[in-house]
Amino acid sequence: MNGLSIIDLYTHERGPYSLHIAPGECVSLRGDSGSGKSLLLRAIADLDPHDGEILLDETPSTQIAAPQWRKQVALLPAESQWWQDEVGAHFSDEKPPWFEPLGFGTETLHWQVSRLSSGEKQRLALARILVNKPRVLLLDEPTASLDADNVLIVERLISEYRHDTGAAVLWVSHDARQAARVGSRHLQLTAEGIREHSA
Repeated sequence: MNGLSIIDLYTHERGPYSLHIAPGECVSLRGDSGSGKSLLLRAIADLDPHDGEILLDETPSTQIAAPQWRKQVALLPAESQWWQDEVGAHFSDEKPPWFEPLGFGTETLHWQVSRLSSGEKQRLALARILVNKPRVLLLDEPTASLDADNVLIVERLISEYRHDTGAAVLWVSHDARQAARVGSRHLQLTAEGIREHSA
């Protein structure tokens, strides 16, 4: 079965979690604060220890080197990480392809990371992971720091990306209206696991 498959996943003494996201599908995930949404995404991205199976287009994660897995199954955390002082040090292209749709010009490459707002960091972090053309996007509150206009820009960009590439998307959002807009299916994370619910 192509797409992302998760079978009896346990992480941090939580689970089991099982779900499948088809190529090009966007699934929303909601849950109470502390229910483990971010931990689940980190386990799927192979950043945290876990048991169970995770498959990408029927290939188990155990058969793909961790750095390559994280390029193909890309996590956009709620707070992005930056390890160099200048934005451009995080991009290999002089004209990153996702800058313009997200409202940035090439001059942004020369900006200091320290001068970025939280919203700018989040949009640039999205541009950074899209460069690798991932087949799965794990989005942890990707628009929480954005104003209304940029929320819609990011939603549209991710929709276009998954339609153009067939990427599967798991989108964590606290906003029920956003979940209804972006997701074709809607999941709730509970102590018992994952269950489907209406938007």
